Amino acid sequence: MTRPRVAVFKMASCDGCQLQLIDAEEALLDLAGAIEIANFAEASSNMQPGPYDVALVEGSISAPEQIEQLEKIREESGLLITIGACATSGGIQALRNGGDLDEAIRRVYPHPEFVKSLETSTPVADHVKVDLELTGCPIDRGELLNAISQLLQGSVPRLATTPVCIECKRRGYTCVLVTRDEPCLGPVTRTGCGAICPAFARGCYGCFGPSESPNTEALSGAFLAHGLSPAQARDRFRFITGSAPGFAKEAERLDKEAMAT
Repeated sequence: MTRPRVAVFKMASCDGCQLQLIDAEEALLDLAGAIEIANFAEASSNMQPGPYDVALVEGSISAPEQIEQLEKIREESGLLITIGACATSGGIQALRNGGDLDEAIRRVYPHPEFVKSLETSTPVADHVKVDLELTGCPIDRGELLNAISQLLQGSVPRLATTPVCIECKRRGYTCVLVTRDEPCLGPVTRTGCGAICPAFARGCYGCFGPSESPNTEALSGAFLAHGLSPAQARDRFRFITGSAPGFAKEAERLDKEAMAT
């Protein structure tokens, strides 16, 4: 019986989501027995050409050559899954979007003349068809392994859409927004991280992106009532997954409010 061929690719990212897969250890070994890992530069120098049954893509599209690379991956892959906040919403590097790219490059690189970059950092789905998005910074390895297993069995993975607040209730965590005046995106962020920030009395940063039908305007009102300025509230939404539509729209609204005050 021919094993399904799986490949893992990196665009602009920190490699953290790929490391989640490598760190799965025994679970990865069990999965490797059911599939052929044909191309995974982070884990092996044995990189085989396509076609692939499943391709996992980490990272945003931030450089010109990545568009061509991504299109080739899409052509060679039966299913394409994006993994992590960078691949699904542009990631933290999307903070440069709308700013002066040349100035940003001059500030960061000692030899900016060697840097070739797109004006914006964009999600993979802006360029090719994506079959499944797994967000997070980094992704949850259990969710990833479960999704791959279900896809290989011909099932459609069911991903959680409820907000982090539900996870906090399940785990008995005290609400940091109510009890500590800590700005928290938990009410509008999809669960998946295990509510790790509230567990340590920190506000959620929105790493897993917007939950289903997020009431971002109501949460902004709570932030303002707790003493944040419109600009500070905007910056909460414009962070790791700030280019996701559910957060970007609210950040834009708060930006207009900040300029009016």
